[in-house]
Amino acid sequence: MIDDPLPPNGFFPVSLNLVGRRCVVIGRPDDREAVEKVQALRAVDADVVWIGDPSSLRDEDVIDAFFVISTPHDAELSGRLRALSDQHRFMLCTIDQPRFGFVAMQAIVTAGPVRLGISTGGVAPRVGKILKTTLERVLDGKFVRFIDCLATQKRRGRARIADGGARRSAMIAAADGFDVDMQVRYPDWFEREWQRLGPAVEPRSAAR
Repeated sequence: MIDDPLPPNGFFPVSLNLVGRRCVVIGRPDDREAVEKVQALRAVDADVVWIGDPSSLRDEDVIDAFFVISTPHDAELSGRLRALSDQHRFMLCTIDQPRFGFVAMQAIVTAGPVRLGISTGGVAPRVGKILKTTLERVLDGKFVRFIDCLATQKRRGRARIADGGARRSAMIAAADGFDVDMQVRYPDWFEREWQRLGPAVEPRSAAR
């Protein structure tokens, strides 16, 4: 296990098809993280096994899993899971303990059929939460209605326009004028740091 668990160039973003896949969540019923992860996995039709008492975990509970999420901040448990993951090749996420897991969960913004995943690679979860909340506020019911209308136009275009190139051009034209404006504000300490150092950022791999 490497000393620095965070890759210098960030995580590789990917979406998983978990339909029917065995996914194990380890965390007590009063643990909000565990509850949210179980709900999220069930929402995508995963085969979810929830182990509400981490102390009762058996090796056989996870060795045939496709994906395991553990929420307790328990280094002994997380180390055990990492050893099992290396041996049995299941994906592992240990919440807030990146030195053991190798999957970073994304904050998902849902707006109708649109899904946006936000990840800070485990570096700044609070920033990820703020981005998620802001995008949820911006991509409101009007946005969902807009996407629904685009979907209707796309279905009508398939029926009315035989040429594929012309259909694509019509959809591009339908979205013409759509734009998103966002403003970012920073803490005072960072504004001072920015003024002192400027935009040059030393890569994490070199900051040793």
